[in-house]
Amino acid sequence: MDDDARAKAAATATVAAGLAAERYLAAVFRIEWARLVAGLARFVRGDLGTAEELAQDALVAALETWPQDGIPREPGAWLMQVAKNRALNRIDRHKRFERKEVEITRAMEARHESAAGAIEQAANDDLGDDLLRLIFASCHPTLGAESRVALTLRVIGGLTTEEIARAFVVSEPTIAQRIVRAKRTLAESGAAFEVPRGKELAPRLASVLEVVYFVFNEGYAATAGENWMRPGLCEDALRLGRILAELVPNEAEVHGLVALMEVQASRIGARTLPDGTPIPLFEQSRARWDRLLIARGLEALARGEALGQPRGPYLLQAGIAACHARARTPEDTDWPRIVALYDELANATPSPIVELNRAVAVSFADAPAAGLAIVDEIANVPALQGYHLVPAVRADFLTRLGRLDEARAELDRAASLTKNARERALLRKRAAETRN
Repeated sequence: MDDDARAKAAATATVAAGLAAERYLAAVFRIEWARLVAGLARFVRGDLGTAEELAQDALVAALETWPQDGIPREPGAWLMQVAKNRALNRIDRHKRFERKEVEITRAMEARHESAAGAIEQAANDDLGDDLLRLIFASCHPTLGAESRVALTLRVIGGLTTEEIARAFVVSEPTIAQRIVRAKRTLAESGAAFEVPRGKELAPRLASVLEVVYFVFNEGYAATAGENWMRPGLCEDALRLGRILAELVPNEAEVHGLVALMEVQASRIGARTLPDGTPIPLFEQSRARWDRLLIARGLEALARGEALGQPRGPYLLQAGIAACHARARTPEDTDWPRIVALYDELANATPSPIVELNRAVAVSFADAPAAGLAIVDEIANVPALQGYHLVPAVRADFLTRLGRLDEARAELDRAASLTKNARERALLRKRAAETRN
């Protein structure tokens, strides 16, 4: 090999190594992002904006260093140590923490330790409490629902503003404004960067679970846009739920939510045709359901029920999902058990949506006419006005009763109400089939 060939080969190897390091960094950063921001937020007294900036600084440093020096043995700890050093530099310049002079002095002294020793210490830090604090902060009830979702996906999920905007079919400036406003609201309200205790825990935890499940549902059945599903959002919600279950293992509803999402996610591969056309539950190939996710969901359900706490909405919904998961065919579904669970859910958290779903279960456990009677009782409830699934469910009952003209009118109405293009096409297709 001549000198030119050797030089070319060396250059190619260098580029390949650099690209490999960048890809590895992207993966590491996605995994470590939440823990990194959580640890830094505690370090800078709950200032999420500063914590994110420091985390980004660490990313830039890694992009500059890793391709040349190689990937460190403890990449997450390396990022944390670099970010904390940047934080200490800021403290030096701006004197922002005068009331913590002793802590600053100790931290500054730590900077003179060897790099290996500092990184080893960072690797041994227990960040569980920090991460839990960050989760509760991002889902703080002082924030609006949309702001909680955007902030959680940003600081916990590690998604970029562009990714969040694309997932929710919203403009990037809109998402950026929500995140900025959320951080400002938390700072101005003086919301404590801490894990709630005692009587405060239940409502705060409910807020967290609500955000996680909202993210999952937007991925599982998108309310708007061209795609019926956005699996990436389901994956993000599942990751958040699993983290939460490890951080608060004695809360039954957390395990219930994880169980519900695991079982629901098991169907994702069977819910659409290759072109994205939706496939209703009873028409899906159950052989394509992910048995591993089902097993994980049933295990999470068992963990939640074993705690012996009163069953809340997530454990009950997980129980309903488990009935479907255990049935090898639609005909094997234990509909009486599902009706009983919906009855319990309706007592625990009464809502028109629960009644609508209970009507479907009753229609299979009893008869379509029984389900139709329930829907007709709630059809005029204000919360259901404009909700496309009311006429869609009525259409199903009417079709099974042989009242096809009425069913077609309901399907047309449902198609006019939905904001999802894929679902609209499916409803119109079903309406056309009633003419045959």
